[in-house]
Amino acid sequence: MTTPQLIEQIRKKQSFLCIGLDVDLNKIPQHLLKEQDPIFSFNKAIIDATHHMCVAYKPNTAFYEAYGLKGWKSLEKTIQYLNQNYPEIFTIADAKRGDIGNTSSMYAKAFFDDLGFDSVTVAPYMGKDSVEPFLEFKDKHTILLALTSNEGAFDFQVKKIEGKELYKQVLETSRTWKNSENLMYVVGATKAEYLADIRKIIPNNFLLVPGVGAQGGNLQEVCKYGMTTDVGLLINSSRGIIYASDGKDFAEAATQKSKELQVEMALLLSEQKQ
Repeated sequence: MTTPQLIEQIRKKQSFLCIGLDVDLNKIPQHLLKEQDPIFSFNKAIIDATHHMCVAYKPNTAFYEAYGLKGWKSLEKTIQYLNQNYPEIFTIADAKRGDIGNTSSMYAKAFFDDLGFDSVTVAPYMGKDSVEPFLEFKDKHTILLALTSNEGAFDFQVKKIEGKELYKQVLETSRTWKNSENLMYVVGATKAEYLADIRKIIPNNFLLVPGVGAQGGNLQEVCKYGMTTDVGLLINSSRGIIYASDGKDFAEAATQKSKELQVEMALLLSEQKQ
C-alpha cells in the first residue's frame, strides 16, 4: 500500500485508528476455545466487526509465536483474510526485527513477500545495514522504533550523547538512509510532550502511536503536537478494543469501543480543516 492510499482511507473513513490484534488465549471468550482455530476465529470476528472504523490492524507476532506452529498458522490465516476481504486496510507486522544485512533481508522477505504485510516494525539499534534491507521493498513500509511508551524507554532513548537525546539522533540519522521515504516511526502516546520536537526532525512521516487507552495516552494531546496536514498518525489501541468484553458479545463490544474512538477522531479531523 502506498502512503497516498493510506491517506485516502483515513479521509474516507474519518479515522486514523489502528487495532492491535494481540490475542491471548487466556483472555478471549471461552466459548471460542471450542473452535478448530480459536485465534483466527477471534480475529475474524473482531475484523468483521470493526474494519469500517479503522484503517489498520497490527498483530504483535509474539502473541502468535508463543503458540508455536499453530499460532503462526493463525497469523498467516489472519493476514490472508485481511488481504482478500479488506485490501484497503493497512497491515502492520509488529515484529520488532532488525539484524545484520542478510538476516534482515530474510526477515523482510518473510513479512512482505511470504505473509504479505504492508509494513513491519524494526529496531534501529544495529544501524543502517540492519534497516535498509527492509526499505528496499516497493510500496512497503518500515516502522522504526523511535520513542516507545514503556517505562524502560528512559534507560536509553532519552539519554543525551554529546548533548542530544539518543532518540533524536536515531530520527536524524535514519533520514539519511537509502529509501528513507519508506520509513514510519513508533512514538508512544505516553510521550506526547515530545512530539513537537519529533515533528521538527520528521515533519511529514507517519507515526504509529501505541499507548492510547489501556496505557493512559491522551488522543487530543497526541494530535495537538503530532498531526500533520496529511494526518500523519496511526493511533493504536489493542486491549481496550479487543477485550472490551469476554462474553459472546465481544465483537459487538469491540465495535462500540472502536466507534467511540472513530467519532473522536472524526471530530479532531474536522477541527483540523477549520
